[in-house]
Amino acid sequence: MKSMKFAMNLAVTCRADHQAKALGSWSRRHCRPAPPSQAPLHVISLAVVAMAGLLSATAALAETPVTPPELVGMNGERLRGLSELVEQGIAEKKMPGCVVCVGRHGKIVYLEAFGLKKIAPDPEPMRTDTLFDMASITKPVATATSVMRLAEAGRFRLDDRVEKFFPEFGVHGKDEITVRHLLIHQSGLIPDNALSDYRDGPEKAWEKICALELVAPVGEAFKYSDVNFIVLGKLVEKVSGQTLHEFSRDQIFKPLEMHETGYLPAESLAARAAPTEKREGKWMRGEVHDPRAHLLGGVAGHAGLFSTATDLSLYARMMLGNGRLPGGARVLAPRTVEAMTAPQTVSSGIRGLGWDKQTGYSSNRGDFLTSAAFGHGGFTGTVLWIDPELDLFFIFLSNRVHPNGKGSVNHLAGQIVNRVVGSITDR
Repeated sequence: MKSMKFAMNLAVTCRADHQAKALGSWSRRHCRPAPPSQAPLHVISLAVVAMAGLLSATAALAETPVTPPELVGMNGERLRGLSELVEQGIAEKKMPGCVVCVGRHGKIVYLEAFGLKKIAPDPEPMRTDTLFDMASITKPVATATSVMRLAEAGRFRLDDRVEKFFPEFGVHGKDEITVRHLLIHQSGLIPDNALSDYRDGPEKAWEKICALELVAPVGEAFKYSDVNFIVLGKLVEKVSGQTLHEFSRDQIFKPLEMHETGYLPAESLAARAAPTEKREGKWMRGEVHDPRAHLLGGVAGHAGLFSTATDLSLYARMMLGNGRLPGGARVLAPRTVEAMTAPQTVSSGIRGLGWDKQTGYSSNRGDFLTSAAFGHGGFTGTVLWIDPELDLFFIFLSNRVHPNGKGSVNHLAGQIVNRVVGSITDR
């Protein structure tokens, strides 16, 4: 019982690990712990879970070098203050928990897990190695990067018309749509066609997409659309001869040693995933949340990617390294990265090729990143922003839809980004 008391006290009071602190806070609010000798079994179980989370998270941190912020021109005390914002967000039920990762000059300077990754039926602490459903971060990281890699290999031009590869697509005015139009969401396609269009499998779904009519003139209106990236995923498959899952794995994630990133995570990896909501009475855990991506078999251009904070940091460092991970593989040419992240004026803001820059979807970027910054958010509660001018990246991963789809994190992520940028001391 003494060891149990130690675990309980550690879970409640240890400020060195925010997972344990949050779980202790959760148990205080919901379990009303009795004295140690009378502690209910469920309280003891929570403490043991917290202790296990603490040890495993400590091991994960030991494997991921974290550089003192002062060595890269950042104020460590201000960065540590991020916890106040996050814990307030958890208390306000914006999400059950999250992982925050910040990097500068090629180094991770902040990596922390907060709260819970699973609330029901049995709570589990968030860990820094938790696997997340990336949702729409799939668009730039998997799909657009694959498109740019194929473009720089000369397989097509960005201003080629899509009907060149899919003659069946070029009806109802869609013959004018180019690859670029899809990347910047100015194709005129509907944001999402009916879910019923996907229920008979990928082939029928493609037929339904090809039969779609435009909802705006091509090239004239910014309409953020999952359909755009479903078409781009299909283009990668057509041109490369591989599925988007296979191409992105072989050409992006393997070279970057992003071993925990990809579609359709293996069972052993999915066990570390943060669950989202229930589908047909079963928690989605390592299974894509997006219903259209699910009906497409889990592999789609708009959603379906899974990753961890440290894996995503490798991608961010590659982009800040002009297409090459420092000391590692080159994935894109410098000019390709420049073209991908350059400002593209759309009808209601500025986009990159596959990236957000400054639009109505940018509330999660905060107020103080430079105009060079590019990023994206995901419906499940994921955020990635990269700022070449500041040589900075910010990763916020949550499962804000767990357990009931009611969380909200974009405004909170923007607040955290502000504090991150405010911690920079050498500019």
